[in-house]
Amino acid sequence: MCGNLLIILAVSSDPHLHKPMYFFLCNLSLADIGFVSTIVPKMLMNIQTQSQSITYLGCLIQVSFTYLFACLDNLFLTVMAYDRLVAICHPLHYTMIMNPRLCGLLVMVSFLISILESQLHILMVLQLTFCSDVTVPSFFCDPPQLFNLACSDTSTYTILMYFFGVIFGGVPVSGILFSYIQIISSILRVSSSGGRYKAFSTCGSHLSVVCLFYGTGLGSYFSSAVKSSARNGAVASVMYSIVTPMLNPFIYSLRNRDIKRALRRCLSSTN
Repeated sequence: MCGNLLIILAVSSDPHLHKPMYFFLCNLSLADIGFVSTIVPKMLMNIQTQSQSITYLGCLIQVSFTYLFACLDNLFLTVMAYDRLVAICHPLHYTMIMNPRLCGLLVMVSFLISILESQLHILMVLQLTFCSDVTVPSFFCDPPQLFNLACSDTSTYTILMYFFGVIFGGVPVSGILFSYIQIISSILRVSSSGGRYKAFSTCGSHLSVVCLFYGTGLGSYFSSAVKSSARNGAVASVMYSIVTPMLNPFIYSLRNRDIKRALRRCLSSTN
């Protein structure tokens, strides 16, 4: 969380970073902070009190905010891929295309779509019937795990869950793949190797975060849906919900000179 806060502080305090790329990075950092804040405080409280209980209302709130911030991460990564596409393939028109109005609109639409997805998952969980107190084999309330524990028939909701996964997950992934196909095609047309490296280096951090996010996300999504792999699902959930948001700021700060320079200025000004 501190790493994400440092990125927000660095971008907001440095006028040189007031660009669409870093505007979306700040929003991604905010989503990561929200994601971690939804899961970690309750997990730490359970560890301290040696209690693993959560109320039904608390579980619903956790499901809602978990999917809200996860979907925001998903959509912001897609928007950032589009931003890199415009910067590399249409550099002369970049400032005209990625104007403040469009950037704000993309963030607002991402937020509205994320609210829609989270509420759809809440509606599915509300339809479940549990015979007694149940033990969720995960560190937070995850609908696939709850479906496995319900007494009522969940076949319809399971199909709907995967359908929503394809829509809200598959469409952004397709957008990222399309953007990078266009980016790679444009980079390959650059004559000098130095120009190709410089162009691709601007996408390196984003591509690393995309691979980490979707790699751990798919692992958590499919392992939690399999009843025989509860332990593996719990480990995958930790990787997805804690490790990934923790590593994102380090990936961006270590590979981005502008971020490192802004962070050094922020830290030196506080001394």
